[in-house]
Amino acid sequence: MDRTVVLITGCSSGIGLHLALRLAADPSRSFKVYATLRDLSTQGPLWEAAGSQGCPPGSLKTLQLDVQDADSVAAARAHVTEGRVDVLVCNAGRGLHGPIEVHSAEAVGSVLDVNLVGMVQMLQAFLPDMKRRRSGRILVTGSMGGLMGLPFNAVYCASKFAIEGLCESLAVLLPPFGIHVSLIECGPVRTAFQGKVQDGLDAVLDSADAQTQDLFSQYQRHFEQVFHEAAQDPEEVTEVFLTALRAPQPALRYFASERILPLVRLRLADPSGCSYVAAMHRTVFGDKSAQGPGGAQAEPGAGELGGPEFSASPAAPK
Repeated sequence: MDRTVVLITGCSSGIGLHLALRLAADPSRSFKVYATLRDLSTQGPLWEAAGSQGCPPGSLKTLQLDVQDADSVAAARAHVTEGRVDVLVCNAGRGLHGPIEVHSAEAVGSVLDVNLVGMVQMLQAFLPDMKRRRSGRILVTGSMGGLMGLPFNAVYCASKFAIEGLCESLAVLLPPFGIHVSLIECGPVRTAFQGKVQDGLDAVLDSADAQTQDLFSQYQRHFEQVFHEAAQDPEEVTEVFLTALRAPQPALRYFASERILPLVRLRLADPSGCSYVAAMHRTVFGDKSAQGPGGAQAEPGAGELGGPEFSASPAAPK
């Protein structure tokens, strides 16, 4: 029986690494995994873990792939010896947080290039063959930052909102081709992602005004609390990917944690956005200065940290 061929981007660490290992070591031995990395010099941890988890020979192969480089994407596709990809996992991503006025044009462009343009290039490379074969799965690492605006994550959220629209549009179009698109919506996950986002921020933060610096300090304290109390392990998130991959009729969205859902519902319940803005501001910054619809305060309990369902919700994108 032919194995299911899976290609995953962003496998040097975190969700991509753990998903590649989970599939390659699956007891069914039904997957051939191509784990791609922008820099192959970082593949050591992946192979060490593959050895310790007993991945069968031939179940895992690494390829160099930079989603920002169309030639790199084409070269990786050419090295898939089966001549097809059954499941494409778009996981590579880049974060950026801090006051928007301190971000360089290069930093903003890099986030959009990796998170959005890079994903478009992956789809352009692999979708035509899926259409010809009238079969395929596309799994995308989504984020709560694509479902709601988060303070000090404006550019990152913009890229993730765009991905939501991209995937939803494709989900409407592709069923006649036998292709299904699913977003795995993540909250905080224990990976190296957050450390990479923080790199270099302190050097530019001084250029922001004093009040913004103070608000950012409050955000960081809130973020650290949320991450400490509620971040998921990557292994937990990979099981959600498996659920989507194995579903006969997969949904467009799967949520890695139900803790995200109350704020998602709040955002949808008030189309004006006022209730969500007030609740998120109060939750992160701990004051009542943000108002709900018509100038009133948002409803009591909407987004406050008093309930367990909100303790992991704001300010912690993947």
